[in-house]
Amino acid sequence: MEIELSIITVNYNGLKDTCKLIDSITFRNDMEVIVVDNGSREDEASVIEQLYSNVKVIRSNKNLGFAGGNNLGIKVAKGKCLLLLNNDTFLNSHFDAKKLTKCLESRPETAIVCPKIRFSWSNKPIQFAGYTKLSAITLRNRAIGCGEEDNGQYDIPHPTPYAHGAAMLIKREALEKVGLMPECYFLYYEELDWSLMFTRSGYKIWYDPSCTVYHKESQTTGQNSPLRTYYITRNRLLFAQRNVKKPVRWLTYCYLVGAVALRDICRFTLKRQTEQRKAIIRGVRDFFVLTKQLHSSMY
Repeated sequence: MEIELSIITVNYNGLKDTCKLIDSITFRNDMEVIVVDNGSREDEASVIEQLYSNVKVIRSNKNLGFAGGNNLGIKVAKGKCLLLLNNDTFLNSHFDAKKLTKCLESRPETAIVCPKIRFSWSNKPIQFAGYTKLSAITLRNRAIGCGEEDNGQYDIPHPTPYAHGAAMLIKREALEKVGLMPECYFLYYEELDWSLMFTRSGYKIWYDPSCTVYHKESQTTGQNSPLRTYYITRNRLLFAQRNVKKPVRWLTYCYLVGAVALRDICRFTLKRQTEQRKAIIRGVRDFFVLTKQLHSSMY
């Protein structure tokens, strides 16, 4: 039977979360589930294989990052549509991927469809009901509805400028034209960059609330970890380098380094959060080191 849907998730030291996600999936004959064990400290791939005979498991001995792990799964996937889910998400019994597929296939220019995403705690407030556009220079935007109770106020499908990395259904035909997720980020900002790769190729991204995914958020790195601070700092600058045209790009650099990074360094210094302060400094430094290396390799 031809595979219509491939569900892909990346596991990194998150066996419990990954198992909860798999348990929440309603399996169909025309679908496959792929788990990429992305360099976990223990061989969690073997455990998943033993627990779930109907799941395809790939073991990477090295942590390839968010994009690299997903790309590894994409390369072996056979489905016409690919649903990428964070391993710290789960589905309820009403989730029907065919509804998202219908939205994806209803317009030839639609390449990605994202469901409604709600946080998994307390009254399960909304996390994502689409995005606003990034502002010029500051690169700020917001997730529509984030933090609000879900009273059906965002139950109408609409285009969104960016996909949400926690849950996105992708048309294979479009993916083959645009290419894989950019792996230079490792963590954070890769799905925003990938979204722009699709839209620059003439495709559209849609938010469709006919399905809901529940998200625990930042189970791998932690909400306020130095690791997260480092990659957010570095990758914000990298995103500007790859997507903002000169001369506005230089204004963006000045804002991100001279205002945002400097402000946060002062804030963490006053709070005596030394590791957070160091993470910001490393993030800025490593971005400019990487830029210099890339520039040198061109000559």
